[in-house]
Amino acid sequence: MKGILGKKLGMTQVFTPEGNVIPVTVIEAGPNVVLQKKDQENDGYEAVQLGFVDKKEKNATKPAIGHAKKANTAPKRYIREIRGINLGEYEVGQVIKADLFTEGEFVDVTGVSKGKGFQGSIKRWGQSTGPMSHGSRYHRGPGSMGSIQANRVPKGKHLPGHMGSETVTIQNLEVVRVDAERNVILVKGSVPGPKNALVKVKLTVKK
Repeated sequence: MKGILGKKLGMTQVFTPEGNVIPVTVIEAGPNVVLQKKDQENDGYEAVQLGFVDKKEKNATKPAIGHAKKANTAPKRYIREIRGINLGEYEVGQVIKADLFTEGEFVDVTGVSKGKGFQGSIKRWGQSTGPMSHGSRYHRGPGSMGSIQANRVPKGKHLPGHMGSETVTIQNLEVVRVDAERNVILVKGSVPGPKNALVKVKLTVKK
């Protein structure tokens, strides 16, 4: 397993030598700094802690500044952990860049989906509308609440509510291109979140 933190820059398209169009998401992958190595003996699990995007010291707490100085780096805005890795391949203070991945590899991308606020059951769950003619008197309601015998709304009932702003993982996305100079990777398809959102890119678990 290997992974990196990045920023979603947006979408574009690239052409194959055969002339086929591939829609891709542009991700600024790194540079990340290894802030800490967690092992079974001290922490109960194995992981590396990565930091992404520098933060001014005046905006950071003293513990965060001290934690970053152990890795000889500036305080970081985003700190996440990658599990299931070989700790021997990483050292505290090591810089990880986009060339961690190569073209043709498959990755899982995790991010926070776009928030859409409070939405009705038709938009939120894809339910159908009622007849839109004047006499139907039922257009965009949530539908029956179920059996009257239970005298309550059953768990899991699809109702209006808050939509989006959830952690989402898209699996098995192909790495189409890697630009090591610009620290950019192009991933086939779309990934969660708006532009400039934080994403975590990991080697896929299914291939």
